[in-house]
Amino acid sequence: MTSRMNEHGQPIGLPVTCALPRPRPAHIPLAGHWATLTPTRESDAQGLLDAFAEDTSGKGWTYLPDAPWISLADATAFCRMAQGSADPMFYTVTDRAGVISGFLSLLRIDPGVGSVEVGYIHFAPRLQRTPTATEAIFLLLSQCLDDLGYRRFEWKCDALNAPSRAAAQRFGFAPEGVFRNATVYKGRSRDTAWFAMTDGDWQDIRPRYAAWLSPENFDDKGQQIKRLQDCG
Repeated sequence: MTSRMNEHGQPIGLPVTCALPRPRPAHIPLAGHWATLTPTRESDAQGLLDAFAEDTSGKGWTYLPDAPWISLADATAFCRMAQGSADPMFYTVTDRAGVISGFLSLLRIDPGVGSVEVGYIHFAPRLQRTPTATEAIFLLLSQCLDDLGYRRFEWKCDALNAPSRAAAQRFGFAPEGVFRNATVYKGRSRDTAWFAMTDGDWQDIRPRYAAWLSPENFDDKGQQIKRLQDCG
């Protein structure tokens, strides 16, 4: 971290030049080329239930605080909760065809210091590692870091959740360490892996997202030509 010296010869952080607090993110639809995020509503229950039914093993629920949904009543109860929640702020993800394939949220929203987290992510198998999934993350990054001037965007997960850790780094989040015995869920202890992207990081990372998400980066079968990490 860049620092400066105070009158006592001690290193201290640089002054914050942006105005604080930053605006709170508006819970509004966000649309891109591949993905659309809309505030989660009770009416999304059937679409989400159908999407997650593709995961016949139930392994997609392992690192979530929720048990697998068994019925429409389960999905409806979750969507009703999400609809009324301001933090986490839930979004339903749909693809270009308008098919619902998952949800994610902004949480731990702290306008006072310009910090926010993306989390509580559940993508159906058909959504994982697709342009739609990547653009869903991009839309939230752009809203918070570009439009609202946030200084920090976080990603946290169970330290044992290898796919989530890999996704964080693929999306450009830097690892910041592991908080041991950070919480308890589903009756088990969780060490939490922390990742983050600062507004300064974003200036370098944003062009990679734009290049990767371009339709020209995908062949006739929808396969990527360049990896996100290789774009610039």
